[in-house]
Amino acid sequence: MGELMLIRHGQTEWSLSGRHAGRTDVPLTDAGEAAAEALAPRLARRPPVAVFSSPLSRAMRTAELAGLTGVRPDPDLMEWDYGGYEGLTAAQIRETRPGWDLWRDGVIPGDADHPGERLEQVAARIDAVLGRIRPLLGDGDVAVVAHGHLARVLTVRWLGLDASAARLLGHPHPGALGFLAAEDGQPFISAWNVP
Repeated sequence: MGELMLIRHGQTEWSLSGRHAGRTDVPLTDAGEAAAEALAPRLARRPPVAVFSSPLSRAMRTAELAGLTGVRPDPDLMEWDYGGYEGLTAAQIRETRPGWDLWRDGVIPGDADHPGERLEQVAARIDAVLGRIRPLLGDGDVAVVAHGHLARVLTVRWLGLDASAARLLGHPHPGALGFLAAEDGQPFISAWNVP
């Protein structure tokens, strides 16, 4: 059985400054492009049988620069819709909501382009993605190029945990890899936040 190779998109100006970039299509920085290119040799040694990506340009560009081909854009892999917190840092949010925690408190509604999403809605999207990916793992590795918070939710759902358990994982660095596997039917994390 193959592994699920989880790739966080490369650095953007917003990831660098800690701004919540859900649905805003923020491009990669030069450092983000370099990190994506640096993934290519490793991924070439282990070519996936299928590749899925968030349709946002920062993820699609990461996949391209990493040398992945046959990439299938999947809207279920878009980052959490942060609603009214789109573009804000956690520190800015806590100025009006002291003690705010994304995993516990969620987001507030935003404008028409950023209505916001509950954690349960993100988890439902991820469960649908995993339902499409699991059958493919019998043929080899499957790569997913996505976003930081979404990668954490995907990982805990892979493990069969409630989506709120994602708070227990460190935030994947831009351009980092994670590997999710199973042994004797038991899912596990075989690597996390590999540069």
